[in-house]
Amino acid sequence: MPEIAEVETVRNTLKKRILHKKIKEVEVYYEPIIESNLFSFKNDLIGESFIDIKRRGKWLIFETEKYYLLSHLRMEGKYFIKDRKEAKAKHEHVIFIFDDDTTLRYADTRKFGRMQLIFKDELEQTECIKKQGLEPSDEALTADYLLQKFQNKHIPIKTALLDQTIISGLGNIYANEVLFYAKVNPLKSAGSLTKDECEKICEGACEIIKEAIEMGGTTIRSYTSSLGVTGRFQQNLKVHKREGEDCLVCGTKILNVKVGGRSTYYCPNCQK
Repeated sequence: MPEIAEVETVRNTLKKRILHKKIKEVEVYYEPIIESNLFSFKNDLIGESFIDIKRRGKWLIFETEKYYLLSHLRMEGKYFIKDRKEAKAKHEHVIFIFDDDTTLRYADTRKFGRMQLIFKDELEQTECIKKQGLEPSDEALTADYLLQKFQNKHIPIKTALLDQTIISGLGNIYANEVLFYAKVNPLKSAGSLTKDECEKICEGACEIIKEAIEMGGTTIRSYTSSLGVTGRFQQNLKVHKREGEDCLVCGTKILNVKVGGRSTYYCPNCQK
C-alpha cells in the first residue's frame, strides 16, 4: 500500500507533468470509485485544469480553479500518463483526457481506491480530510500530543500508529520502522508509553518520513512506481520485510508477528 512518502512522490511527479493542461473529457469505467455524483464528476471537470496538487496524509488533492478532486490510492492504486491513442489497459478505471491528447489514467487492480469532487470551500468540512491527524513533520506532533491521544488506549502501539486520526499518513512499513527507531515493542499498550518513548516516536516519524520522501519512497511488491520514479528507501529498512535476518544493531533475528491483522516486524532485543 502506498503510504505518505509514496503518495508525496506521486504528487511531486505529477506536478511536473500535468499541471495547466485543460481537461477535455473524463471517462469512468468503474463507477464505485467515484464517491460524488457521477454526472457532475464527469462533466464539471471539463474545461478545468489542475493548477496544483496538494496532499493530506495519504490523500492526493488535485486543485482546479473551482474544485478539489480528492484521490486515495488505497491498496493498489496507481497513476499513469499516456498518449490518448494508447489502448486502455484492463485495470484503468478513470481516465482524464487533456487538450494536448495526453491522458492521466487511474489504475487499480483491486478497485479499492476512491475519488470525490468537492467545491474548494468544502475541503476542511469534508469528512475524510477533517478527521486526519497531524503529519509527521508537523511541529505540533509532540510527546504531550501523543500522550493525550494514547491516554486510556489499551490497543497495541502498532495499531495506534496506524490510526490516521492520530498521525496522518503512517502505514504498515513506516510504523514498523518508527517503532524500531524508538525502541518500542509493537505489542506494548499505547496507553502505557512514557513521555520519552513518545518523544522518540515523534522524532523517528519526522526523520524517517523525511528521508523516505527524499529517496522517492519504498518500492516493494505492494507499491511499485508507475510514473518512472523508483523508490530507494527499501535499502534503508531496518526491520520491515527482514524476518529471520540479523538485526542491524544487535544481531538478534528479526521477528514477524500479526498485530491487528498486519505483518509487524521487530527486534525482540532492541524492542523489549
